[in-house]
Amino acid sequence: MNPVKQLEDFGQAIWLDFLARGFIAKGDLKALIDRDGVKGVTSNPSIFEKAIGSGDEYDSAISKLLKEHDRQVGELYEAVAVEDIQAAADMLRPVYDRMRGEDGYVSLEVSPYLARDTAGTLAEARRLWRDVKRDNLMVKVPGTREGLPAIEALTAEGISINITLLFSQAMYAQVLEAYIAGLEKFIANGGDPKKIASVASFFVSRIDVEVDKQLDAKIAAANDKDQKAHLESLKGKAAIANAKLAYQHYKKVIATDRWKKLTTKGARVQRLLWASTGTKNKAYSDVLYVEELIGRDTVNTVPPATLDAFRDHGKPRNSLEENVGDAERVLKDLAKTGISLDAITEKLVDDGVQLFADAADKLLGAVAQKRAKMLGSRIDGQTVDLGTDLDGQFKALIDSWSAEGKGRRLWNRDASIWSGSDESKWLGWLDAVEREQKSPQRYQTFADWVKQQQFTDAVVLGMGGSSLGPEVLAKTFGAAAGFPKLHILDSTDPAQVARMESTVKLGTTLFIVSSKSGGTTEPNVLMDYFFAHVGEALKDKAGSHFVAVTDPGSALEKTAKARGFAHIFYGAPSIGGRYSVLSPFGLVPAAAAGIDVGNFLDLTASIVRACGSDVPPRDNPGIQLGLALGAAYKAGRDKVTLSTSTQIADFGAWTEQLIAESTGKNSKALIPLADETLSKPDVYGKDRIFIDLNINSDKDSARAAALTALEKSGHPVIRIAVTDPAHIGQEFFRFEIATAVAGAVMGINPFDQPDVEAAKIKTRELTSAFEKSGSLPVEKSVAADGEIEIYTDQKNAEALKKAGANGGLESWLKAHLSRIGVNDYFALLAYVDRNGKNIESMQSARLAIRDKKHVATCVGFGPRFLHSTGQAYKGGPNSGVFLQITSDATKDLAIPGQKASFGIIEAAQARGDFGVLTERNRRALRLHIKGDAGAGLSKINAAIMKALN
Repeated sequence: MNPVKQLEDFGQAIWLDFLARGFIAKGDLKALIDRDGVKGVTSNPSIFEKAIGSGDEYDSAISKLLKEHDRQVGELYEAVAVEDIQAAADMLRPVYDRMRGEDGYVSLEVSPYLARDTAGTLAEARRLWRDVKRDNLMVKVPGTREGLPAIEALTAEGISINITLLFSQAMYAQVLEAYIAGLEKFIANGGDPKKIASVASFFVSRIDVEVDKQLDAKIAAANDKDQKAHLESLKGKAAIANAKLAYQHYKKVIATDRWKKLTTKGARVQRLLWASTGTKNKAYSDVLYVEELIGRDTVNTVPPATLDAFRDHGKPRNSLEENVGDAERVLKDLAKTGISLDAITEKLVDDGVQLFADAADKLLGAVAQKRAKMLGSRIDGQTVDLGTDLDGQFKALIDSWSAEGKGRRLWNRDASIWSGSDESKWLGWLDAVEREQKSPQRYQTFADWVKQQQFTDAVVLGMGGSSLGPEVLAKTFGAAAGFPKLHILDSTDPAQVARMESTVKLGTTLFIVSSKSGGTTEPNVLMDYFFAHVGEALKDKAGSHFVAVTDPGSALEKTAKARGFAHIFYGAPSIGGRYSVLSPFGLVPAAAAGIDVGNFLDLTASIVRACGSDVPPRDNPGIQLGLALGAAYKAGRDKVTLSTSTQIADFGAWTEQLIAESTGKNSKALIPLADETLSKPDVYGKDRIFIDLNINSDKDSARAAALTALEKSGHPVIRIAVTDPAHIGQEFFRFEIATAVAGAVMGINPFDQPDVEAAKIKTRELTSAFEKSGSLPVEKSVAADGEIEIYTDQKNAEALKKAGANGGLESWLKAHLSRIGVNDYFALLAYVDRNGKNIESMQSARLAIRDKKHVATCVGFGPRFLHSTGQAYKGGPNSGVFLQITSDATKDLAIPGQKASFGIIEAAQARGDFGVLTERNRRALRLHIKGDAGAGLSKINAAIMKALN
């Protein structure tokens, strides 16, 4: 037996190291075993165990092991030549060190998703080089047009590059030029080129696969026997011919004076690396792409099976230099047949990029699935059952988003996935959770201050995104011990303002004034009202009961400073209001209510990672939900019905704003429908998609049965399993991602609200008129029925009269309801106190219309909905039929410093809103209640019921 082999068998890892470095002390061996264990010290632990014996103490065992070592070394030392020992020891050194940097490289590939992104490739390659910090790293960069500048730039920085996905001679020539140009720059800047190595990975057998397909088609079409034979003779030849001519170009370049000058500085050649060298056509030799590609300065990445075959019957020779003329002839003959090798290689690059991306998707998808499995209930689950009508469209969108890398592009702020306008400016919400996690202490400090002040109540004064998110948190989490109860006031209705004032104790109430721009009418007048009333009791200390949440530089910031507010929190200007709940606009009210903001963010971070740029669309819950909504929209199912467990019921109102204001524009919209009790499948048309959020502990069997029935009848249903109410932050982010994705599918900008301003302008015109004259402009009703006055514009009035409106309320409602068509929706918009009784009244009318007309219905209370669904009503498709209800303020409230009262502002908002609806040719009717609003709503409801029969 070979003595060196004996030595290796005895325990290569330890014994050859002993011989190479000299014997180590007993204590050192003990330390090694303590650190690495027996298997880490010797590759043959059985000898160690045998040396120990049974019952020996540790130190005694070490002594026996060393004694056994000495005995065996003594026997072998004279039998093994010194140079053999040195060679064996040298074999333990890293290949890179042993070969002095010629070999021993490990390639790490930049993300395949960056194959068409020069800047991204540069950044990723630099990151890999910086983080790995190993001289034997080769960063793999694809040989695309976009990769060429990166190859030169990275080489010029001293980074070793492996260029992959090379198929054409022309591209290889450009790659070699990029390498040489990069070396020249590196040397000019004082770099040592010996530290740089490069390979050009030239793919081989795939070319024959594609060429042979086209040759077979031509052979089948040919009628001439000689032509068929000639075409047949070209099969299996193109790939090797292409590679040989690429090698000839390499030889020509390294023979130039330019290259020789670089070699004097120590530059290494860029070796050609043959890839894809397994034989795919069984009619060809199984070692074809090895035997024919042997030459100096080349590498062959041989598949294991091909390597075994070559060991068995391969014949090595300097084959790359053979038959170069034949290679040129093969390619010329191929061109004469009409087969374009350039077109084939271009396609192979595109296919290769996609294959690499698909493989990365598969890997990252597996990681995402494993992560979800490990997280278990720590991340909310989601199931999508879209039925046969939508499933094909949904899968097509998944595939296209994967192929086009749109999920990654979304996270990279690429506005081109939407409308290509200013979308990139409004994506600060993507990393809001990560950003806020870095400073949870500021919320804890604020929460400690709130608790110390012993506030009994906290009232958020805000609209839209500033109020709806905090409302979800208030209703979901409730009041925490020692903290104030959180309330939301987002109305100018005098009765609602008065009710809030009577509910809280002003002397122990904290007011959170929340407005991004600081110029929104409602929070400003509410702030002025309550600041004055608190000031009556606290005088100049009123500011200590107020906190502002606003964007930097806003009018609210200036007011807050002037009035001595206790705290000012700043939002991010890159986050729009409806996407702001996971920023200070949601987190400040949360902290005030005693919610553990740090824990809330940590729980939310799980879904942020699950929806991240590294998670493929089919495994990404946010993208998956968004594409389902996009598929529904494309199929005409543009009414999104939201149902929830009772404890998180207010999530529906927040989602209404997010979806409606984001998608309702350019005559497109997803119309969200919250707070709807689910009914039987036959009540619904084919314009619906259902989304249900169910807390895992909620056993609402009636809702579950209704959803199952809807699924069975073919309606698309998406179920989200919410582990715990504390996970509501996960749902905020899931729906934010989903809405942005749906907007991309719809081809709109989901971050602007072009039609919201129209109603504001009309409102300002009306309030300005009031400030000048002391009254709102006179308006004339088209009819009246007791205490109900009926208003609309001329065009609507004429249409309603033709439909049978003849003076009485019931006739006008019957005519109005008759205008509802298939796939329309009906919206009840009430500018009245949003109290429990009025909500119930509106919901009753809504469901009655739904059940009778089989159409989508929704309810909005003004001016709250103006900052929410109002955008879709005005900017979306003309598929809505609107019934606005207003009433006289039975007890109005004055606003300090203004001539207009709350009642006047509310009336102006209602009239401005209605004016825009009619200007946009919407089917709209307004009913004004003179006197008690509750009694008026009862009369309207009764008339609706009669009109439906």
